[in-house]
Amino acid sequence: MEPSPVKGKPQGRLLVSTTLDAKDELEERLERCVGIVTSLMNGLSEREANDVLTAHVCKGSQQHEEVCLGLFTLLLTEPPQAQRCYRDLTLVNRDGMNVVLIKINQILMEKFLKLQDVCRTQLVWLVRELVKSGVIGADGVLMTLMKQIAGGDISNKNLWLAENVLDILVDQREWVLKSGMLIAMSVYTYLRLIVDHHGTPQLLALRQKEVDFCVGLLREKFMDCFIIGRDLVRLLQNVARIPEMEQLWRDLLHNPQALSPQFTGVLQLLTSRTSRKFLACRLTPDMETKLLFMTSRVRFGQQKRYQDWFQRQYLSTADSQSLRCDLIRYICGVVHPSNEVLSSDILPRWAIIGWLLTTCTSNVAASNAKLALFYDWLFFNPEKDSIMNIEPAILVMHHSMKPHPAITATLLDFMCRIIPHFYPPLEGHVRQGVFNSLNFIMEKRVLAHLAPLFDNPKLDRELRSMLRDRFPEFCSSPSPPVEGERGIKMEESVSLEMDNHVLDKEDGCYDNTEAAFSDDEEEPNNKGKKREFRFHPIKEAYIDEPADITPFVDQLDDTLKEKVLQLQKESDTEVQCEVMQEIVDLILEEDFDSEQMSTLASCLAELFKSHFRGDVLPEEITEESLEESVCKPVCLVFRNLCQMQEDNSGFSVLLDMLAELYQKQPKIGYHLLYYLKASKAAMGKMSLYESFAQATALGDLHTCLMMDMKACQEDDVRLLCYLTPSIYSEFPDETLRSGELLNMIVAVIDSTQLQELMCHVMMGNLVMFRKDSVLNILIQSLDWETFEQYSTWQLFLAHSIPLETIIPILQHLKYKEHPEALSCLLLQLRREKPTEEMVKMVLSRPCHPEDQFTTSILRHWAAKHDDTLGEHIKALLIKNNNLPRKRQSLRSSSSKLAQLTLEQILEHMDNLRLNLSNTKHNFFTQTPILQALQHVQASCDEAHKMRFSDLFALAEEYEDSSKPPKSRRKGPTSALRSRKGAAPPASNEEESASSSASEEEDSKPKAPKRKRKGISAVGSDSD
Repeated sequence: MEPSPVKGKPQGRLLVSTTLDAKDELEERLERCVGIVTSLMNGLSEREANDVLTAHVCKGSQQHEEVCLGLFTLLLTEPPQAQRCYRDLTLVNRDGMNVVLIKINQILMEKFLKLQDVCRTQLVWLVRELVKSGVIGADGVLMTLMKQIAGGDISNKNLWLAENVLDILVDQREWVLKSGMLIAMSVYTYLRLIVDHHGTPQLLALRQKEVDFCVGLLREKFMDCFIIGRDLVRLLQNVARIPEMEQLWRDLLHNPQALSPQFTGVLQLLTSRTSRKFLACRLTPDMETKLLFMTSRVRFGQQKRYQDWFQRQYLSTADSQSLRCDLIRYICGVVHPSNEVLSSDILPRWAIIGWLLTTCTSNVAASNAKLALFYDWLFFNPEKDSIMNIEPAILVMHHSMKPHPAITATLLDFMCRIIPHFYPPLEGHVRQGVFNSLNFIMEKRVLAHLAPLFDNPKLDRELRSMLRDRFPEFCSSPSPPVEGERGIKMEESVSLEMDNHVLDKEDGCYDNTEAAFSDDEEEPNNKGKKREFRFHPIKEAYIDEPADITPFVDQLDDTLKEKVLQLQKESDTEVQCEVMQEIVDLILEEDFDSEQMSTLASCLAELFKSHFRGDVLPEEITEESLEESVCKPVCLVFRNLCQMQEDNSGFSVLLDMLAELYQKQPKIGYHLLYYLKASKAAMGKMSLYESFAQATALGDLHTCLMMDMKACQEDDVRLLCYLTPSIYSEFPDETLRSGELLNMIVAVIDSTQLQELMCHVMMGNLVMFRKDSVLNILIQSLDWETFEQYSTWQLFLAHSIPLETIIPILQHLKYKEHPEALSCLLLQLRREKPTEEMVKMVLSRPCHPEDQFTTSILRHWAAKHDDTLGEHIKALLIKNNNLPRKRQSLRSSSSKLAQLTLEQILEHMDNLRLNLSNTKHNFFTQTPILQALQHVQASCDEAHKMRFSDLFALAEEYEDSSKPPKSRRKGPTSALRSRKGAAPPASNEEESASSSASEEEDSKPKAPKRKRKGISAVGSDSD
């Protein structure tokens, strides 16, 4: 803790501060709210105080916020009043505790380390109460609180926090099980923490609680944990020797079905990339901020003092060795470079990783750190994985060869030896993954050639020989020498251009990163290109340079030039708006020279560049804050457009002005969308954007809208979510016909934003799917990242679209490739009463021993809707039993999808029979099923009769029980014929078989023999 302040400075009750610290704005505001609440409640009884508070919050949103934050602060600072304050808070709040949740998140992310001990204890107590009350959004707060549990730290405060959060998760287990993301995040967190907790009895007791918690969730909710991806295997591998974990580890490797019917094996998990959300959750907000600062602000060559500080703060103890893996996985998978940083001399990612490797003091920690660095290499798939995840490892080796050859040698040796030793049964897959990685590295020109690295004289002979044996394709020298590099595109060859600069210094500089979070799904076409979808948790640090309009301003006429220069000089926003209005008036004059439009746009783009940085959307959204956010000079153009009629000549002039400005500053597009939604002056004018899109060089609404939303997604995810309902409602034809915009959204939202979008859907504010296109969009989503697919299905299920609309997607789903869609469909089908089309689609899935989808849903329907399912299966069996040759010709002339064959139905029926064999289900005793099986048996060939003899035996047993009354009329030899007469559908079959009557007669005497064998077979089966 910080030292106590001197007497001259009053110490706040919320945060610890020193003499040098300025008074914290958040603390001041919260203390003001406490003063308001205290003055209202002073001297009143509990009931009177509650009435006064209720009356006060009804006056307006500001009063509501003041009372809620006042009670919240009293709860933190006055433990004896906590119960009463929480009760009052639940009674008087009008927004589902939203104000309090936002403030808790702010404190957790920004002020947690400065909280007084009492307040920290009370904050954890409050989170527990919010969870107990089932407050919507409490899961997000709990995940943020979990993020504060530091890895590699066994200090008393950290252990206290880990144990208290674990107690909340254990005590409120039923609530936890309702959130798939919370399940996965908590398992990921505590699997990682188990490694740190060993040695003392206190630590072992905590570890046992953590082990029991993780094993329980992994056993019960494995497919929810599956979304973690390949890093789940890495974490489990580290704890696999703990007895309770050992059996789970064995099941993971050798008996995957014990964990989940949808889980096909460890390879399925290892080929699934881990989302950045999990990689980021194991760094505290303070670590994350410091690391992002180093990768976005610190210049190469000046990093030592920052690294020393980071090491003193987080990496100085023996227990902190395990934190290095978290840092390396975070740097590889989360922090990705942009073009802007690639061309600068900012500290690169690989240099930080090299520093982390050199500071490892334990062999185990060093091995784990190297595995963390190469982990994405082992099962790398160029179609799904990102070059940015594998790039740091190759660059650490490349740039360390001259100053630190030992680092390069140990990493190359590790890369060779991990192939056979990672998991011998999957050696071929690992070898292919490493080969794919090296191939992709060369294809993307991260390095032009690998031979100088693999066959370098600085490596010892044995290592070079091993590299030649393992990777002969990459060890041959290039045949024109490496001078052809000058032909590589600028954005693809930054590393090569910077080699001389790098080697002049000790560690090198290529993989420089700004504080940008790269999306899991994206994959750049060229190595230096800006990422398609990025998420910025903190904004880039810009150096404010004065706007330079010198090249353009002299081209303007005198009047306009004067106004533009005046706009440049003014710093007051209100005055700038007045000057901008005068410029707009000049543009609208009849004698305005349109040839100056482009030059003016260049001036304005330069002058307003600061307006396009930082968050557009206010932190707290109110009518006042929204109006304030659109009071910028550039918004004057938008406002004038809104006030004009479209047939006004000035309207097209201003559109041309915006189109020119759009070419200079593409962000103007989503700023216009924001203005049209946020400003009262633009109410009902969203269609104005369509006119703008047609006026741009793109000339197309769909293209323009998608480009603007993509730019918005890269810059501000909160704004993207804010605009989403309006964009979907105003432009349904552009948004609902494809999954392009949906993919942008689900690629970057978190669980809280997903829940908010679902609420918008259910309240009728947002429609993201419609019947005519939903199937196509869901099919497109099958190639998306796991979390993106789950989010898509959650949003779909929030709509009231009948499941039959999208049931044909089953034709496209393969059990190994599409577990996300299959699991969501399975849960939804479980709630439905089966229709014939549903049953047909389910039965049309190919039979595979590992694919349990069809059997599981049929079993459920057999238990809940046996009569309905029986009738549908009977109808499908009889339909598919007619004229197999004709059916075959139809199949060849139509789509290959959804072809239901008689053999498929029988295979699925036989699987269901086996599944129900040891239960009390009487599904196969239903008359429709037995009649249909009799019908099929009478006409199918001998091969099918033999293959499905146990299934047909059920029907023959049924026939035996109905035989005595028939024999009194027609005798034993006519049993088969009388059975046909009794079953109405048999008439068609009898007509179709009239040409082979003699064959039928010959087969009749054999029927009783088959019946006797069938009955004995059924008997032995039941035994």
